[in-house]
Amino acid sequence: MLYMLGPLKIEVWPFNVENVDELGGTDFAIKPIAGAEQPAEYVGEGANELRLDGKIWPSERDGDAALTSLEVLTQMRVSGRPQYLMRGDGRAMGWYSVMSVAVRSSNLERDGIGRKVSVTIELRRSPGPASQDFFSIVSRLAG
Repeated sequence: MLYMLGPLKIEVWPFNVENVDELGGTDFAIKPIAGAEQPAEYVGEGANELRLDGKIWPSERDGDAALTSLEVLTQMRVSGRPQYLMRGDGRAMGWYSVMSVAVRSSNLERDGIGRKVSVTIELRRSPGPASQDFFSIVSRLAG
């Protein structure tokens, strides 16, 4: 397993992630001062974003599972609920919201499904779910 995002297991096959970009920010309040360098006052941690780029091959083995993964991603994005992210080595990454899912199909087959489908998942770290949603999210993780 490479990553586990909520109930979605991202493995080498059928749904692979090839590139991971992390962007962490820090927020500062800029204080205007006439005729001098403007000091920046630290106000806290800013946005932490993660981008996962991968590919699926629907016409190869387990192609249906790969397409199902895309449907699960869409459901997570539409729900707006934060998802727990864990890296394959067991590191807990925290709660992330699925901000966007971009899908690009190429080399289309007769059924309109691409032989190669590139997927980009944009995540943003967020607070954990509200207490009333926590049980339903965790129960889906447990299977």
